[in-house]
Amino acid sequence: MLKKMLTLLLFTITALAPSRAGKLYIPMSADNQGNHLKAYGIAFLALKAGMPVDWLLNYDGGAFAMDRNAELERACKLRGVDYTVMADAQYDGILQKIADPDFNGDVIKLEKAPKVAVYTPKSKLPWDDAVTMALEYAEIPYDKVYDDELLADKLHEYDWLHLHHEDFTGQYGKFWSQYRGAKWYEEDVKMQEAMAARHGFRKVSQLKLAVAKKIQGFVAGGGYLFAMCSATDSYDIALAAEGVDICDVPFDGDPADPQAQQKLNYGACFAFKDFRLNTNVMDYEYSDIDNGPPLPGTRRVNPASDYFTLFTFSAKFDPVPTMLCQNHTTTIKGFMGQTTAFHKEVLKSNVLIMGDYKPENEARYIHGEYGKGTFTFYGGHDPEDYQHMIDDPHTDLSLHPTSPGYRLILNNVLFPAAKKKPRKT
Repeated sequence: MLKKMLTLLLFTITALAPSRAGKLYIPMSADNQGNHLKAYGIAFLALKAGMPVDWLLNYDGGAFAMDRNAELERACKLRGVDYTVMADAQYDGILQKIADPDFNGDVIKLEKAPKVAVYTPKSKLPWDDAVTMALEYAEIPYDKVYDDELLADKLHEYDWLHLHHEDFTGQYGKFWSQYRGAKWYEEDVKMQEAMAARHGFRKVSQLKLAVAKKIQGFVAGGGYLFAMCSATDSYDIALAAEGVDICDVPFDGDPADPQAQQKLNYGACFAFKDFRLNTNVMDYEYSDIDNGPPLPGTRRVNPASDYFTLFTFSAKFDPVPTMLCQNHTTTIKGFMGQTTAFHKEVLKSNVLIMGDYKPENEARYIHGEYGKGTFTFYGGHDPEDYQHMIDDPHTDLSLHPTSPGYRLILNNVLFPAAKKKPRKT
């Protein structure tokens, strides 16, 4: 048995070793790549095998390059990823062009595959998750974790954490007004209450706060946090409301604190400040952080013109936001969610806006630092489904292999693998 294992290991090492001189070059521009999303999976596959990857920022759509390798070439062919075998001299010419001070580009060395976790319940809920779908389509491995794992301090085993569509305030997504009689809603409430009781909490809001604090510690210690949709604003609201009851009778059996708004601690938040809670149990919104419906009078945008713009950063001076914005276009089709976009007025001054929709003065894609770690918040639910509704079918990413909206998600997945340079101000 041992001999067979050693033989298999030797075969794997040999297969993933550079086969001949030269580079495996994966273009990422609109014209030269037919499957941008699976290209990230090829880069991740190389990193898992211990092979460093060059990420060519702002060159050919954010191309990847690695030592030529027969197994990676085969993976590209099987997955439909366009690539070129490039001589070392030709690749050196590209590096020289990128190194030119007048060229807004840089080469970031990706060194180690990050260990990825998705915070998501084991129960079946009637909506999908864009990040989980992106990881599975790109063939990037990940683990599912939830309250049990976080409260058992398992987060230290991971580099990168995504927050699935979640309500950290203990209000069950504020779905009570419309879905309180739905079987999935009733089952979710029972599951969350049982989880809270098992961990010694009287209310679900107390359980979720404890989980939010574990995530806060993970980021402070150097972790990478990515969140979309309602996980973004509900997370910060939960931190701000520590020790304050913001849940009304339908959610925890007793009234909310009438002075809750005045007692919020914005200093505990990652991204937001000075927001006002929405305490109406019939409303879908948690606060005025979100610039999306159903708050009356807000975001009356024609879907046909709903596009947000990525900022262009200096790759040599601001490599972090440049990495996170790599794409084959700077204009991204908008998409809605329970949390669609962030009012700029409630963003903290140290939060970096990476994508916005200026007609509505809203930020769609933001980034910041907390302690030794970072967070990225991305508004909306599904980049390829403008208004994804409960019980709608999952998006088939094989129909959207070049999705620029999904590329932003996968930029964040590779981000922890980078040997980063400090941001210059």
